[in-house]
Amino acid sequence: MAAHRKARQRSVGGNTARTAVTIALAGAATATGFDGVGHADPQLSPAQVKARVDKLYEEAEAATEKYNGAKEKAGQAETKLRKLRDEAARREDRLNSARDALGSMAAAQYRSGGLDPVVQLALSDHPDQYLDGAALAERVGTRQSAQIAGVRKQLHELEQLRGAANIELARLKSRQTELKQHKKTVNEKLTAARRLLDRLTPEQRTQYAERGGAGDQQHVSRDTSRDPAPVASSGAAGAGTAAPNSRAAAAVAYAYAKLGSPYVWGATGPNAFDCSGLAQAAYRSAGVSLPRTTYSQINAGTRVTRSELQPGDLVFFYAGITHVGIYIGNGQMIHAPNPSAPVRVAPISEMPFAGATRVA
Repeated sequence: MAAHRKARQRSVGGNTARTAVTIALAGAATATGFDGVGHADPQLSPAQVKARVDKLYEEAEAATEKYNGAKEKAGQAETKLRKLRDEAARREDRLNSARDALGSMAAAQYRSGGLDPVVQLALSDHPDQYLDGAALAERVGTRQSAQIAGVRKQLHELEQLRGAANIELARLKSRQTELKQHKKTVNEKLTAARRLLDRLTPEQRTQYAERGGAGDQQHVSRDTSRDPAPVASSGAAGAGTAAPNSRAAAAVAYAYAKLGSPYVWGATGPNAFDCSGLAQAAYRSAGVSLPRTTYSQINAGTRVTRSELQPGDLVFFYAGITHVGIYIGNGQMIHAPNPSAPVRVAPISEMPFAGATRVA
């Protein structure tokens, strides 16, 4: 590739998001203030704390999905910008070759007794100004006219590529700004939730974590949930309902294998996940490409009703479609709840049901 090509920009996001969350939560654990959710009554009951923390986690997850969407678009803009710059470099190489050819032609003319003034201009430092002349084609021979017309076209295409690259660069910078804003929101919500949880006794925190931090339904124990039988033998309608195909079954099997993995916002595996990251990784293991965000994943397949659920279906929650789980049958799902609990089995009734999609 040409030596003048610009170095590729460093990828946006990456492990910095995880590091930022770790630092934020570590700092919040020792904080005594209560920023971000108002100065609450220090005598809040455990139930009130839980309700507020659940709401904060819901809001943090909504911001996380916006972050995921902005990160995905930033990555797309970065890839497109890199391709545009690479193509511009290739076009510039070809343009230089075309100018070299014009130079060879000019040298031959000079040796034969003179150099056409038009060709002199073509070899100047500003050939684009020369090529703008409307009478150019009338002042040169057929061969010269074709060569110079080719240079003109290449110059025009190169300028178009550079303009497109500038537009893509502006789009990338905009996405990077969005990332920072959403990251700030997520950190604020998680910090406020951690400060609230610090008010609970160790026993109360354990009880909160056992419920997955949302709803009042008791979660299915990990030992029971590791039994892979529900994948092939049970579903919404009861025993006998199998995953609709091998891809759905493979996605469920992947989710089972990830039980106990930590929740980390913005993570897509293989060792940590957020909710949509787990769904994406599960289906990626089955050879199916899913979008990154919950509000895109819900449209990535065929919508099904709650009564039609089968293992492997994606189940979505809350009005803003901000949480997703992988249905495994018998009214249960595997999901990545929030930072208070790892990937686990839970009833789909523990959150407001918003819809379901059959992906494969």
